[in-house]
Parts: sequence; structure tokens; C-alpha cells
Amino acid sequence: MQKPAKVQDKYYLKSLHEEIDLFDRKLAHLAKYEAFASEAERETAIGKMETKRATLARTAHKLVEEGVEFQPSDLPRSFRLQAEGASLA
Repeated sequence: MQKPAKVQDKYYLKSLHEEIDLFDRKLAHLAKYEAFASEAERETAIGKMETKRATLARTAHKLVEEGVEFQPSDLPRSFRLQAEGASLA
């Protein structure tokens, strides 16, 4: 029996944006407040989290390119900063 395909609509995109925003906050916390035995362990933990976030970001960008609608207010803060920087250039 096959699993049903994931529905990739505006609600899925909104949840992706929320998850990306959560990862951004987790990354900031890791970099600033989390205690590690060494700087190498900190970098490893940050690298793993950045990899997960990058996967989510690629999926979100792909959905936007495919024309899935979204509200600009639903964008993660990091995406808003990128959009503002691009519009100023």
C-alpha cells in the first residue's frame, strides 16, 4: 500500500516558514547562550542545525517558485531581511 503524497499547499508553506523561523531562533540561542565543552562542538552543533534549516529553506523557496501563495507576514524574519536587502539594491 502506498503512502498518500504530501499536500504541498499554502498551509504547508506557512508551517515551513514557521519551522524555519524556529530554527533561526534555535541557531541564535546555540551561538550565544548554549554551553559546550569546546568551540569545535559548538560549531558542529550549529552546522547540523544550519543543514536542517537549509533543507527547509530550499523546500520553501521551491514552493514559492512553483506559485504557492503566501502572505508576506508569514515569512520568517530571516527571509524578510533578505527581501528587504534585495529591494534596496
